[in-house]
Amino acid sequence: MPRASREKTRPSVFWPLAAVAAPLIALLFKLEIHGAEKLPREGAYVLAPNHYSEADPLAVALAVWKAGRAPRFMAKESLFRVPVLGWILRSTGMVPVARSSSAASARQTLETSETLVRLGRGVIVYPEGTLTREPDLWPMRGKTGAVRLALADAIPVIPMAHWGVQQVMPRYGKLKLWPLRRRVRVVFGDPVDLSAFSGGQQPVNLAAATDRVMADVADLLAQLRGEPAPAQRWNPADHGQKETGRLEP
Repeated sequence: MPRASREKTRPSVFWPLAAVAAPLIALLFKLEIHGAEKLPREGAYVLAPNHYSEADPLAVALAVWKAGRAPRFMAKESLFRVPVLGWILRSTGMVPVARSSSAASARQTLETSETLVRLGRGVIVYPEGTLTREPDLWPMRGKTGAVRLALADAIPVIPMAHWGVQQVMPRYGKLKLWPLRRRVRVVFGDPVDLSAFSGGQQPVNLAAATDRVMADVADLLAQLRGEPAPAQRWNPADHGQKETGRLEP
């Protein structure tokens, strides 16, 4: 593992949380991490992983912590109003996200981006917005939230893929605690080249940038699975599927 960042080595609420959570998560997943050095040691970043199991955040958080950074996710605004949980989310610097595509949501994106740069923090954003609907668990069409956040302040987007969490918790399935320490492989990729999309937040520009991110995530997953990703990204709307539970417009 590369050296830890200052945000991980400085005393914070992450220390007691990690002391409790990391060993418990490690009982479920035996992580094999590749490319951890590609996660920036300092400064802001947007991490874009694939998403196919409700247990994904546990593996992703542990991988980011082991890679030397403090894991911070985007979370629904309503969760910040829940007693105790809201305090934990605020204390660890989790990022509230609005579920609408209103002007207020756009302003929040800009403010969040500026805060990440000012504080030198990273944030984990699932670009699909919810669990993939693709039958074979490949990444589906992405939402624009991750690139909107990144392009607002030239923050690097780091693609990430992992495979194996479905052995512990299948998509929409039940948690399987035995056997313990199922193998989960994780790979961090090079920052996505979004230089061609730095011109603004127009919908067409954001959609093209999102496609670029999803292509890189799919390529990383193909490496882990040892098979090519589908040529076309799955679009739930084309198959009569509702995209419930999404966090991004």
